[in-house]
Amino acid sequence: MTGRGLEGIYRAGRRLLSRCQVRVAGREPLAVQARMSGADQARFVGTLRLSPQVGPDPDVVVERVRHADGTERITLRSAASRPLRLPVEVALGTDLAALGAIASGTPGPEVPASVHDCGLRWAGPTGSSSVSAEPPPADALASAGLLRWEFELPPGGSASLELRVRLDGAAPIRSVGRAATSPLASAGATGDDPRVTALLRSSVDDLQALLLRDPEHPADTHAAAGAPWRCGPAPAEALAAARMALPLGTRLAAGTLRILARTQLAGPGPQAGLIPGPRRDAGAHLPPGCTATEATLLFPVLLAEARRWGLPDHETEELLPAAERCLTWLRTTVGDGVYLCDPQPGGPDRCETQAHAHRAALLGADLLDACGRPGGAGLREWARALRSAFRKDFWIDDPGGGRPAAARTPDGRPVPLLGATAAHLLDTGLLGGGEHAPGLLDRVQTEQLARLLGSPAMDSGWGLRTLGTREPGHNPFGHRSGAVRVHETAVAIAGLAAAGYEKEATSLLRGVLAAADAFGHRLPEMYAGEQRTEGGAPLPHPAACRPAATAAAAGTLLLTTLAGIRPDAPARTVTLRPVRTAPLGELCLTGLRVAGAPFSVRVSRLGLAMVEEAADGLQLGV
Repeated sequence: MTGRGLEGIYRAGRRLLSRCQVRVAGREPLAVQARMSGADQARFVGTLRLSPQVGPDPDVVVERVRHADGTERITLRSAASRPLRLPVEVALGTDLAALGAIASGTPGPEVPASVHDCGLRWAGPTGSSSVSAEPPPADALASAGLLRWEFELPPGGSASLELRVRLDGAAPIRSVGRAATSPLASAGATGDDPRVTALLRSSVDDLQALLLRDPEHPADTHAAAGAPWRCGPAPAEALAAARMALPLGTRLAAGTLRILARTQLAGPGPQAGLIPGPRRDAGAHLPPGCTATEATLLFPVLLAEARRWGLPDHETEELLPAAERCLTWLRTTVGDGVYLCDPQPGGPDRCETQAHAHRAALLGADLLDACGRPGGAGLREWARALRSAFRKDFWIDDPGGGRPAAARTPDGRPVPLLGATAAHLLDTGLLGGGEHAPGLLDRVQTEQLARLLGSPAMDSGWGLRTLGTREPGHNPFGHRSGAVRVHETAVAIAGLAAAGYEKEATSLLRGVLAAADAFGHRLPEMYAGEQRTEGGAPLPHPAACRPAATAAAAGTLLLTTLAGIRPDAPARTVTLRPVRTAPLGELCLTGLRVAGAPFSVRVSRLGLAMVEEAADGLQLGV
């Protein structure tokens, strides 16, 4: 940890430690491996040659195991044939910079250190942090930020020291995911493709590591968007992750919904029913988007689908008023118009916002009808009007067969950009009987969109690019202008498979699985959208969260999409519509949850699915 770039240990939006460099006998170990060994820890290994005339073989191994809770254990192991006296120095420093300053490249200088207890401490106008060591150092130099030890290692012996980084005044961090009970089922995957086992295991592990409790209601948990950049509230990402994780049970969805219902804006006023959320950069071609809009539209969708997966009736009834307020906000904001406009004055009508709104209306209407509440008919009527208008206003005809516009300007001009947000047009949501809601596009337009998403301009070979290579401003590292975002790739794969475009879905699936393999099956939020080459590997994005909630939950969505699990717990049925080509061969998913009970399914090499474990009385749908 050199103090350059994004490196550091963070907490509460601040970098507590930016530099932690180890020297043994005056030399830095030669780094030989660095890898994540869990969702919340990483292992670094270096070697040294300290004995004379040992030839090419190192005789000292330095292992550093760093945890997200701010602890690091440094272990020295000797393979020398004689005793070694090893002076060890650890150089520490920090700028106590805020995340925003670090992300923009303006963190500021390091803060002077002072000797504190058995370590060092840094204090600034915005807070202070400290590092303590066990065993205590033999010497501490505040001016140089140095802690020093001297270890005696016999032949084959070892010695360790532990550093603990703390934000002054804060209690030690305890991950919700390490608690005795978890809202996520301990699902497993096996099959012909050995990658599925590691992918699902890492997906569940990452989600558990990101779980946060509501301090005032500790029984309720939701997922942080990702570490280190977005550990604070991110409602849209929390809802999206909980939705993709529904096959692992409905407890995460219920906790997320309850937490966000408590943040919902009260009336009267135009924002009554809105779930607040930050603005999100949308790339160079569009102004930042409103995640509050996205979260408000996702809320009734998650509640409706959680009910299908087995959310108990009393929890559905408890959350229904908040969902009704979201739907009322939608109808009030649209007013006499057709489109849900950007809340910013002069903002565009975004393609993906219409897709979210249309899905919320149809699944919301289904939910209201099922619970005996009024309003479903009006939502369906508006959704029909939106479909009719969208298919004309948002479709750009061209010699290649046409494409959906990314947005429409206030004066009605289409923004002709092809990006991954178009994949949300394929995500229509689950209704009763295992059926998906109708989409905004007609059959011909859906087929053309599938062809476009499967084209080399969009399919990088590692996943779906956020902006096509032929579009102006394409940048393979642009987080909204060409990088691969795992969430949108998973949405595209699930939507394409559900619509019957298995060739395009399979190509994207193989790409993201290959990327997962390169990342140790622990998918980051995004990575560079460079074209895949023989023997190549995806390039990491320097600012990507890893772990990230939507990327972790996407692993669950990808594998359950292959089995085509479509539950309807209120009707006591589950429908299986697997990907017929069985692109990964035989696949067995165990320990999922449907209707509150364990659920296991096997997909054969012929693309046939069979239930191996299910709740009593759960029938196979047609």
